[in-house]
Amino acid sequence: MQFFRVQQLSFIILVSLFTACNSTKYVPQDSYLLHKVSILPDIKNLDMSELNEYLRQTPNQKVFGLWRMQLGIYNLAPRDTTRRFKRFLSRTFRNIGEAPVLFDSRMTELSAKQLTMLYKNKGYINTQVDTILKINGKKLDLLYKINTNKAYTIRNYKTISNHPVFDSIAADTLRSVVHRGMNFDTDMLNEERSRITARMRNTGYYNFIKDFIVYTADSTWSSNKVDVKLDIRANLKNNSAPINWLVFRQYYIGKVYFVVNNTENNDSITSINSKIDTTSFRNYFLIQPKQKFVDIDALVHNTFIEPNTIYNDLSVERTYAALNVLAPIKYVNITFKEGLVPDVLDSYIYIVPGKQISVSAEIEGTLTKGYLGGATQLGYVNKNQFKGAETLTLQGRLALEKQNIDWARETSGQVGLMFPRFIFPIGSYDFKRSIHANTQFTTNISYQNRPKEFTTNNITGGMNYSWNTRKTHHQFELFNLSYVFFPYIDSTFRATYITPGLYNKYNYQDHFIMRTGYNGSVSSFNSKRPLRNYSVQSYNIESAGNLLYAINSVLGTKKEADGFFKLFNVRYAQYLRGEFNTAHYQIFDKNNRLVYHAGLGVAMPFGNADIIPYERRFYAGGANSVRGWSESRLGPGVYERNPNARSRDYNQVGDLKLDLNVEYRAKLFWLLEGALFLDGGNVWTIKDYPTEQPGGQFQWNSFYNQIALSYGLGARLDFSFFVFRVDMGVRLFDPVKPAAQRWRTAPSLNEDFALHIAIGYPF
Repeated sequence: MQFFRVQQLSFIILVSLFTACNSTKYVPQDSYLLHKVSILPDIKNLDMSELNEYLRQTPNQKVFGLWRMQLGIYNLAPRDTTRRFKRFLSRTFRNIGEAPVLFDSRMTELSAKQLTMLYKNKGYINTQVDTILKINGKKLDLLYKINTNKAYTIRNYKTISNHPVFDSIAADTLRSVVHRGMNFDTDMLNEERSRITARMRNTGYYNFIKDFIVYTADSTWSSNKVDVKLDIRANLKNNSAPINWLVFRQYYIGKVYFVVNNTENNDSITSINSKIDTTSFRNYFLIQPKQKFVDIDALVHNTFIEPNTIYNDLSVERTYAALNVLAPIKYVNITFKEGLVPDVLDSYIYIVPGKQISVSAEIEGTLTKGYLGGATQLGYVNKNQFKGAETLTLQGRLALEKQNIDWARETSGQVGLMFPRFIFPIGSYDFKRSIHANTQFTTNISYQNRPKEFTTNNITGGMNYSWNTRKTHHQFELFNLSYVFFPYIDSTFRATYITPGLYNKYNYQDHFIMRTGYNGSVSSFNSKRPLRNYSVQSYNIESAGNLLYAINSVLGTKKEADGFFKLFNVRYAQYLRGEFNTAHYQIFDKNNRLVYHAGLGVAMPFGNADIIPYERRFYAGGANSVRGWSESRLGPGVYERNPNARSRDYNQVGDLKLDLNVEYRAKLFWLLEGALFLDGGNVWTIKDYPTEQPGGQFQWNSFYNQIALSYGLGARLDFSFFVFRVDMGVRLFDPVKPAAQRWRTAPSLNEDFALHIAIGYPF
């Protein structure tokens, strides 16, 4: 209770520090601090975030939408800089903080013009933007009041070109974004120019560009009505003109040359290296130094530019994307040159190799429930193992944990090999090449020894395919085999944790999992409009044991005495498991955003299993779940944690998981970001296990009373390529506690706080 009061007092003092500071301390005489900027349009057809993009001047940023912390830090800089220490403080506070934004009438005038032009481009030709100033001391509030007046609309729209291909594309009403009755929106007219240009260039018209398309608009016939005509420039309309012959000339792809170069300059083929080697395949040619860099097959599999086909821009874009993600390639540049044959373009794909091999080492320390531990991990990556852009990954890990007088030990090794092409035992070369997917093989062996408990080994191996589209990622797991066996279980541990019930008995038996699955993700993020709201969804589904069960059933195999089929005297698991996550990012400005997240997972055993294997069940708590609890310390349901458990109670898992999160993220200063969050969730079992997990079963009439809640603060360091995160979670509602103690209004330091250190955002 005392700690909580101190925490509250510290928070109030911190807020007061930055809000009570004189915000106009460094505002010069006859100048004003830009305190607030508002936009008030008379119509609501544009998103406010879009309007804000046209403002040339905005106030100092607020942290969590409450106070201007960076301005407060800046104002902490002492005025007197005659002493060295004060000069140091002044320089530090000014570098970390943000200088006051002073009202600038020129920026205001420019913003008003930009807003006026925005609405004019949307068809509101007679838009007027008034600026209203409100001065309070040395602070100034600014209001942009927008009066749009009546919009101009398109009365008639037609194409008057005399080129048949161009006319057919322009007159495609199903794909056109311009139609009669819509606002006279120049942005949409420009989008239509882009659409037509893309169609022209994707049908072989390599020399066609958007500037060849023009509009004429006539508004003299009717008030607020416009007749729009689409045409091509006058100098292109004469069919006999040489420029017309060049622009409306349809090209085919001839030969495709891959040129490996050690620099980013597109040197001619003959000047790259006097010692070169040339390989050809189906009108593809690879030119590289005698010291081989890559096989031509790896490049052809990831190239969409096809010889003897009509030129199109889309193939070029897809080739850039596919080749640039190949691990051994640093840089790609594609050019086209006219060949000796008329109407034929030869493609030159210049490739600059990147770093091929990397080695990594990591050391970490842990302190869990008073048990001191540490781990080390070594990694090796070869990005071009067999000269076909294959990526070989080797990892080894050793972890130790001191448990009283004993040491728990875990060792593991992993091997992964990724091929940048589709591999399957049957199918033609062209069929496999048409499926632009990566194929990955993985295997992992782990050994875990926990003194006075058990020793276990886990051997896994699998094969999967992965591929990407513009906004989605897909991965299909063809198979994954996992064999878990326990060569040793301590007799006391067996009697205490395993013998009493079905659940733990199965978890500590040798078992085999043969599964297949699919997972994917889709994002609406637009890199061209990074300050627009967007959403991300991820999903996966997997099934295990069905093929083996079907084979046993067809062959008429007899079940063992326990009523289940076994493979090599080991029972195999059978279940269906699915998981779905969605996150919505509400962007206020470049420094502030609110993120909503919801996650649901369900796993159901059937057939040859009456329980889900431990490693495929769900857990709650931890850095990416309900952060008031440590990982796997919450649930299932109202199950009360075993007080004799060491670092983990193996009963705290479930078959159904729910996560609900809201997080406010704010840029503070330098690389530092802050976060406020509220989490909710839990896990439950689908079946009732009264001995091992009492109170853990999901019930429709009570589950909502078992949703745990927590809140907290977070700090993050954003290094662009990764985010280092520290979150402190505090329990708000603990469903396990007696009814009168569930709402943790006076949280206990020993029970209700959890510190999480992680890499990356939680969602």
